[in-house]
Amino acid sequence: MVTLAEVAQHAGVSASTVSYVLSGKRSISVTTRQRVERSIRELGYHPNAGARALASSRSNIIALMVPLRTDMYVPVMMEIAIAVATTARTHGYDVLLLTGEEGPDAVRRVSGSGLADGMILMDVELDDERLPLLRETDQPAVLIGLPADTTGLTCVDLDFKATGALCVEHLATLGHRDIAVIGEAPAVYERHTGFAERTLDGLRSRGRELGLRLLHRPCGGGYDAMAVTLSRILDERPGTTGFVVQNESAVEPLLALLRQQGRAVPEDVSVVAICPEQVAVQASVRLTSVAIPAQEMGRHAVEQLVAKFDGRGGDEVVLLAPELTVRASSGPAPAQ
Repeated sequence: MVTLAEVAQHAGVSASTVSYVLSGKRSISVTTRQRVERSIRELGYHPNAGARALASSRSNIIALMVPLRTDMYVPVMMEIAIAVATTARTHGYDVLLLTGEEGPDAVRRVSGSGLADGMILMDVELDDERLPLLRETDQPAVLIGLPADTTGLTCVDLDFKATGALCVEHLATLGHRDIAVIGEAPAVYERHTGFAERTLDGLRSRGRELGLRLLHRPCGGGYDAMAVTLSRILDERPGTTGFVVQNESAVEPLLALLRQQGRAVPEDVSVVAICPEQVAVQASVRLTSVAIPAQEMGRHAVEQLVAKFDGRGGDEVVLLAPELTVRASSGPAPAQ
């Protein structure tokens, strides 16, 4: 391994100068800094992480808390996690991934051990039990998600309330009056997960304003669960002509079941999904959808956290505006 002394000799400077260039603790002339950085690149020098942490009281690690639950769509969670990791590297940070359902214990472990310089928390609930402890610690943190009370917190998320409103507005414009919402698995609502609750709030409040008849039914993953849910919806509301789906695992089973029943999409029924772009465009009917901006959410979260590290960031809520893309799955409501 190349040592710091060898970098200093190659650049024609003292070892302390190389150290100052790496740590940024002292001002170094542009010419000298460039010469040291060129030597670092040419020699392939990598500072020892442990020594660097001791010298700077920084670990250069971000802890990412991603509870991986069976009732959540893991590909979206991992897309956000990858965006966090790649953005963190551009700022010189590595990512420690915590996937267990430890709740406050995970916050306590990270903040009390010096494992990481800051935290990013995902799968945020409206009354998340991690938040009281998070507010008590001085360690910088950012939430990807929105709790009921954002006081003293920095949050990044898609505006899911506006997303729900946008979906019903689109169907209402097409003349649909009876709309069914196929939601996430029941456990997601039982936990009061923020994104699901806020989407439902937007759907219902805008639906009332537009005079729509709205029916919400949670749905487990898979064909059988979707078959039971669809049957229940059509028994209760046989005049349903519009569907809003916030459940990636239910998309393809729903389209297959509608075909089996002889209900053409979009001639007989329209379907709007809240899902990743890839799910929408690869479905058997290309779906009108609001995309989940996973990469943007991950990138914003890291940038907010790095700003806190540098003393530039305050507590704020960043909500990304939803964008609805019209494709083949939505059309005018059929004449009654």
